[in-house]
Amino acid sequence: MSQTTKKSTTKKEKAFSAEERAAMKERAKEMKANASKAEAESAVIEKIGEMLEPERSMAKRLHEIIKANAPALAPKTWYGMPAYANKDGKIVCFFQSAQKFNTRYATLGFNDTANLDDGDLFPVAYALKALDAAEEAKISALIKKAVS
Repeated sequence: MSQTTKKSTTKKEKAFSAEERAAMKERAKEMKANASKAEAESAVIEKIGEMLEPERSMAKRLHEIIKANAPALAPKTWYGMPAYANKDGKIVCFFQSAQKFNTRYATLGFNDTANLDDGDLFPVAYALKALDAAEEAKISALIKKAVS
């Protein structure tokens, strides 16, 4: 193997982590599937069930909060994560497991389809280490604003 080939292989290997490559493969499967709303929600429930605690409980509670505060959002998996899409099928928000990407905390994230604009600078991702009544109230307000 030439030195040039070896360097380009090393760069390719470092471009995406194993977790990122797995998420991309999962997304490709999701895009090929043409699931009904019931099947899509079942897939979300299944992904939540695969999570370890405490993320399983957080994701389950987030699912309940999102369904209660934004019934128009449709649950579906997105890169293997629970996500919630608008009527056009565009992801508004998602839950990213810390365990899936070996990060310090889980994330509740919002895409640009969420109506969270507040001037020229505003957060679109929130670290989650635990959920209690105070966090649930903040999340409920964010979800309502996101779909307003």
